[in-house]
Amino acid sequence: REAVKAFKAMGIDVIMLTGDNERTAEAIRKEAGIDRVIAGLMPEGKTEVIERLKKEGRKIAMIGDGINDAPALTIADIGIAIGAGTDIAIESADIVLMDGDLRDAVTAIALGKAVIRNIKENLFWALIYNTLGIPVAAGVFYSLLGWHLNPMIAAAAMSFSSLSVVLNALRLNFFRKTSR
Repeated sequence: REAVKAFKAMGIDVIMLTGDNERTAEAIRKEAGIDRVIAGLMPEGKTEVIERLKKEGRKIAMIGDGINDAPALTIADIGIAIGAGTDIAIESADIVLMDGDLRDAVTAIALGKAVIRNIKENLFWALIYNTLGIPVAAGVFYSLLGWHLNPMIAAAAMSFSSLSVVLNALRLNFFRKTSR
């Protein structure tokens, strides 16, 4: 229930794909707070649903633990296996949750988003730095404005740029698991 609630708070739609019968699936759906369930699926049925959702332009993360989940874990954009699951599910997945706690999947997705945000920040600052620094260092503005850059200062500035990217990336060390 907590994991489903956290996924929803992140703007992620949760759909349960299961081989269980409709009645059992509906009871689990209500208990976990899931909005949509598709029951009675064989492994190929799960892959068909995922392929259909991908054709709609959705990014798919599949969480599974059994042999019947392996094909779906493979075709999903991100396959997440529960560590206590079968070997084939673990081999088919991109991420393995060692504790078997679905809240760890929430943490993994939040960490992934933080990493992508960090990469974009680093690219943005590197683009700005290089857009401004390279023309000055190359002497483009020397004849026009008299601006020039001593090569030693340019080297120090480049080192500072690299340092700032590394320090920004190190901020990820402060990332913490979602609360339990």
